[in-house]
Amino acid sequence: MKKLIPCYLLSCLLFIHTRAQQSYAFDFGNGKTAEGYLPVNALTRYSSESGYGFDLNSYPVAMDRKGKDALTSDFCTSNSPFFFSVRLLEGNYQVSVTLGDDWLPAETTIKAESRQLMVKKIITKAGEHVTVSFVVNVRDSLVSPGKSIKLKRDEHEKLDWDNKLTLEFSGSRPCVNAITIHRDNHIPTIFLAGNSTVTDQQTEPWASWGQMFPYFLKPGTAAVANYAVSGSTLKAFIAERRLEKISSLLKPGDYLFVEFAHNDQKPGPNHVDPYTTYNAYLRIFIDSARAHGAIPVLVTSTSRRFFDSAGHLMQTLGAYPDAMRYEAQKDGVYLIDLNEMTRKLYETLGPENSRYLFVQYPAGTFPDQEKTLADNTHFNDFGAYELAKCVAWYILQHQMALKKYVDEQKVGNFNPTHPDDFRKWDLPLTPVFTSTKPAGS
Repeated sequence: MKKLIPCYLLSCLLFIHTRAQQSYAFDFGNGKTAEGYLPVNALTRYSSESGYGFDLNSYPVAMDRKGKDALTSDFCTSNSPFFFSVRLLEGNYQVSVTLGDDWLPAETTIKAESRQLMVKKIITKAGEHVTVSFVVNVRDSLVSPGKSIKLKRDEHEKLDWDNKLTLEFSGSRPCVNAITIHRDNHIPTIFLAGNSTVTDQQTEPWASWGQMFPYFLKPGTAAVANYAVSGSTLKAFIAERRLEKISSLLKPGDYLFVEFAHNDQKPGPNHVDPYTTYNAYLRIFIDSARAHGAIPVLVTSTSRRFFDSAGHLMQTLGAYPDAMRYEAQKDGVYLIDLNEMTRKLYETLGPENSRYLFVQYPAGTFPDQEKTLADNTHFNDFGAYELAKCVAWYILQHQMALKKYVDEQKVGNFNPTHPDDFRKWDLPLTPVFTSTKPAGS
């Protein structure tokens, strides 16, 4: 017997689809409201009735400089990160944000949903205003009527699945003048399938390359839809209907990135062997992408940080990376060799400095952190950023088709043996912390 959607759930879905709009324009501050824009001031709190407003206990301040331009002469700001949410239907959205202050300098970083990095450290001088643009994928867990992704317990609270677009503004002095949001049904989507090293980690200090990757794309060119989940395997990803959900959305010109091995190598019901069952499951992902006119991309798994006495990285993933390389060559599939790049990256930094890529912090670094964190698999913000940069660099170096979406200026002269200086790198922290490590190791 087929499972039916409860009446209350049908009502909720109908409400969402009838009340959510496909475009919005917001004018922030307590001055005059620009024509065609909705006013947003310090009292504009998110509610199910309005469908937009400040969210997650955010309390910004609204300012008005009494200037001639109604859109840029007022703004909202705060001395701590603040969040703004908009209820939206599933899809890709072009977002533009106008930043700046008529009187004083400003500095703003923007993250979306579960800490996806969109805009990093935009600095405006007094009287200067800048409009930045990016694409955000908004999704829900519904696969088809009566069938949904089998979300894990901790996913139900994630911003990825709440039928809202949530933007986080942070920096030394974020000043938001305006936001416009427009649905884009034609822009290509880069779908990510993988585990905890790929997923959008919602809480500090954990991070993954998938949530940093949007930053390295040219504004407005492609969306990143990150369906990866901590602890996942090839088998589990399929069993939880995540691949089925992706397949229902794939269109010609989209991409499907596939990175699995860390958990697949472990004993148990989800175990697969390299060159045999592992490769057979990879082909299911490859065939699914191609069946919908999308382009599959295999990504070898990130190396774990384990050095031998000579300072060389030890391979803990066995034959799985080689098995993926073999499958990519055999099936004519694009390959991003992140396993080899992370090996070079760790060895370049060395046994001690490579710690700065990972969640390794003494007790008391973060609120309520009573124990030392010493993880050699999961990354912090800096490590995730460097890995995303590796992926972008590899795409450019190997002349892959999706290089047209990669922002070459942001990649610069980076390569895995010439990483950024961790002592000069900084990113505002999202004010949500847990000492519990993600599933998988």
